Amino acid sequence: MKLYSYYRSSAAYRVRIALNLKQIEHSIEPINLLKKEHKSADYLTKQPQGLVPCLETSNGLCLAQSGAILRYLDSRYSKVKLMPADPLQAAKIQSFVDIIACDIHPICNLRVLNYLTEHLEVAGQQKLAWYHHWVTLGLTALETMLDESSYCFGEDVTLADLYLIPQLYNALRFEVDMTAFPKLLNVYLCCNQLEAFINAKPENQSDAI
Repeated sequence: MKLYSYYRSSAAYRVRIALNLKQIEHSIEPINLLKKEHKSADYLTKQPQGLVPCLETSNGLCLAQSGAILRYLDSRYSKVKLMPADPLQAAKIQSFVDIIACDIHPICNLRVLNYLTEHLEVAGQQKLAWYHHWVTLGLTALETMLDESSYCFGEDVTLADLYLIPQLYNALRFEVDMTAFPKLLNVYLCCNQLEAFINAKPENQSDAI
């Protein structure tokens, strides 16, 4: 199994954590977004959108989009489950995940930020203000959904943690004020004590600059 990944991609980060948690044998093929490697003809045959991550399975099939990849891994490698069997609890986790996957990440990722500066000629400080606004708005909602558990939903890692940690990593990198989010930060600290999360960190990837 091969994961096409960029070290700072939040979506690829999620999948790296899942592969580690489930102890799935895999290799990582770096795709440098800054060098436009994701737009190469060869890569576009694997991922038509030219995005990361892309998972190439052992039989040569390629899966795009982190959500679909994670669902596949959770179904195929079920020894460590990312979603509980209880429908209500699973729905709560999915609601948390969707705030990140649908409302925060898509409008704050690299290609959107680059479009703001390169095509709309938005100044650097304005771009940063854009990022801070949408991330803070989303994190404010997420903070209300947590209790005092070690992880997002109880004492076991779930899909929610796989989405939260990369998002918080980037929020901290962009110097978002985290004062109002103690429960989110507690989960961040707890998760980052686990080897699966540590090994998935951007700075621990072979393509880290």
